[in-house]
Parts: sequence; C-alpha cells; structure tokens
Amino acid sequence: MILDAPISAEYELGRGHGHKPRERKDIASGETMDPVRMIRVGFSPDGDVVADVFGKLPGRGAWIAANRDAVEKAIKTKAFFRAAKRNVNVPDDFADNIEKQLLQKILGLIGMANRAGQLESGFDKVRSLAQTGQIAFRLEAADGAEDGRSKIRVIDRAVAKELEQAPAPVIGCFPSAELGKVLGREHMVHLAIRKGRLAKSLHIELSRLAGFCELVPTGWTDKEHESVFVPFS
Repeated sequence: MILDAPISAEYELGRGHGHKPRERKDIASGETMDPVRMIRVGFSPDGDVVADVFGKLPGRGAWIAANRDAVEKAIKTKAFFRAAKRNVNVPDDFADNIEKQLLQKILGLIGMANRAGQLESGFDKVRSLAQTGQIAFRLEAADGAEDGRSKIRVIDRAVAKELEQAPAPVIGCFPSAELGKVLGREHMVHLAIRKGRLAKSLHIELSRLAGFCELVPTGWTDKEHESVFVPFS
C-alpha cells in the first residue's frame, strides 16, 4: 500500500476538478501548506533519505518546503529522523541533489513544450512571439550574449505595456549546451514558452527551483533590467 502518495499531475496542471488535495506538514517548520510549494521525500529500505521530485517513489514519505533553508533546518534539527521514525542517512549534498533533479524535471517540461508546439527557439522566432504578447517565460542561456536578449526584452516590454500586462519573466539558469540538448542541437540561446497549460505546470517547478538557486545569473550585467520571476503566484 502506498501511503502519502505524491500530488497528481492533474492538480499540478490545474485539472483537479475543484478538489484540492489536503495540505501537507513541512517537517522543518511544522507548518501545513499547499503541496505544490513543497518537495516530497522518501525513505529507502537501506535508510537513505531520497528526494521524490518526480513523484515516483512508493511507501511512506514526508514533505518539506521547497527551499534550501528548510532542507538545511530539517537536517540540523534531525527532522528527517523523526519523520521516518527510525535512523536514516541524509546525504551531505541533499539540497544540491534536489536542485539537480528540479533542473532535470524542468528541462523535461521544456522538451514536452517543444513536442506540443508550445516552444519557440532561436532569436528570430522568439522575437516574433514577443511581438504577440504570448510569451509565458523567456529562456535565455546563462552563457548567452547580453545584446541578443536585450533586443528581445525591449520588444517584450513594449508589447506588454501596450497590452497592459506584465512582461514575461526571464529564466537564465541553464547553459546553452543544456538548452540545445533538449532540441537535439549543440547549442541554443533563445527560447520562449507560450502561455498555456504547460506554462502553468512549468511555473510550479520553477517556483520550487527558485528556493534552491538563482534563476537569473548574478554575473549578468543587465540582470536588474529583466522581469522578476514571481514564485507560486
């Protein structure tokens, strides 16, 4: 029997038919919250604490707020031991492992968006989509040049102002090689996710990731000009 099963894909995509799953308790703070703001963890037979980012692990699990501070607090206060009700081993790089899994899950969603026709790639196509006001997220390679993304940003902001809507937030935590791999190419610098159901699911995972790493590189000299991603809005 599977206990404390992970939240359904239907809920994450906004198709829960009005039935919100029960809130879970954050083992770090003791607070209850919406599970989309959390990460589920499982406990292996060998006593290892395992992040269940992909929602596939069976058995009794626990939930923790989706941020690095909560994970570090849970380790310091031995909250994982209490949740498992036995001695368990928490990897030293547990928070980093969660971050890596979230990055992979988001890349998977980007690939899904591509297959569903919800992704535009390349400077010209992204710039054209920006002119329609239909960008949910701009994906700019962390190692991409400032000039290209600034040109797209100017168009996106101008159209957003005209349509009286918020500019599309930029996500810059992936290198061009990783973005290219999603599309079967060597490199890709400019991508854009169209507004829609997949964008909503991507927003949840990006919100979780924002608790573990910066979504826009600190080394970008134009970082202050980019639209800020708002987690869990």
